[in-house]
Amino acid sequence: MLRIISRSEKETIDFGSRFVRLLSGGDIVCLFGTLGAGKTILVKGMARGLGINKDEVISPSFVLIREYRRGKRAKTGIPLYHFDLYRLKNPGDILNLGYEEYFYNQGITVIEWAERMAGYLPPEFLKVEIEIKGETERAIRLTAKGQRYRKILKNYKNEYSCN
Repeated sequence: MLRIISRSEKETIDFGSRFVRLLSGGDIVCLFGTLGAGKTILVKGMARGLGINKDEVISPSFVLIREYRRGKRAKTGIPLYHFDLYRLKNPGDILNLGYEEYFYNQGITVIEWAERMAGYLPPEFLKVEIEIKGETERAIRLTAKGQRYRKILKNYKNEYSCN
């Protein structure tokens, strides 16, 4: 497990930007936290770390899935598949979205409100819980579900000297 304290939106974006560089196509990140905790802010940081304009990232609450790629003309780079399941009422409704086409694909999949996909989450993923601690302070806890994600957390700790 890895625990980070963010004291501002900028720190959350910076963390996401650094952290995503350790991920690869096919990786899955599941976000948990209350409304306003900063899940979309973290996704903006992840986008920035992939060379995607963070301002393009919006909460896709009405379309459920958005796909972001680096630059309009870029032929390389890892795409970011952004799920926002806030409006999903029945976990079975996810089946109609073709979500499996995104999992293990060439991009990184990040799922906001992942608890709404109960029963359909893959056995291995990176669990990210964001907790509001104050007006701008957030506790971000990352838990590895599977060997691949344990290695990612270990690499982050080694690279950024976290405890």
